[in-house]
Amino acid sequence: MERPTKPYEQVKAILGDAAVAFEKLTGQIRFHYMLDEKWDEGKPTHKHYNNLYFRRSGKALITLSLREGYFLAGVVLGKDERAKFESVRESFCDTICREYDQAETLHDGKWLGFHIDDDLLIDDIFCLLQLKRRPNRKIMPENKEKCGRLDIGLSHEEITERLVG
Repeated sequence: MERPTKPYEQVKAILGDAAVAFEKLTGQIRFHYMLDEKWDEGKPTHKHYNNLYFRRSGKALITLSLREGYFLAGVVLGKDERAKFESVRESFCDTICREYDQAETLHDGKWLGFHIDDDLLIDDIFCLLQLKRRPNRKIMPENKEKCGRLDIGLSHEEITERLVG
């Protein structure tokens, strides 16, 4: 069931120390991409209780699943994205390459999942997202300082207003 996004203070309480990494990744995504966001909550006993999906035109860019003290980042690489990854594989860290090698190739691609409790993998995960889809938000470099913290509770309009104006 789709619900309004949780306030950032509640998300921060769930994630604990991983909140910094979560904020960095969602901030990069929101700064560089104009995407639809879906916040989903299931039953509290279900393993996929709090999820944030970033997608456009029905295609998911990344899924972030919140857990106590960490979050999972799920990225699916299709056929074209796998070819791009193979061509630039040496630029990714060992953890990303190991996860890629261990992932089974299914009919819709390789499903990569990353357990994130600090910000060591954030830059590499963002590079994976850029292989999947080029950034589509046009931002002038001089406006970058105006963005501040891109809070999880902000809408696209509020983010755009902060960035542009």
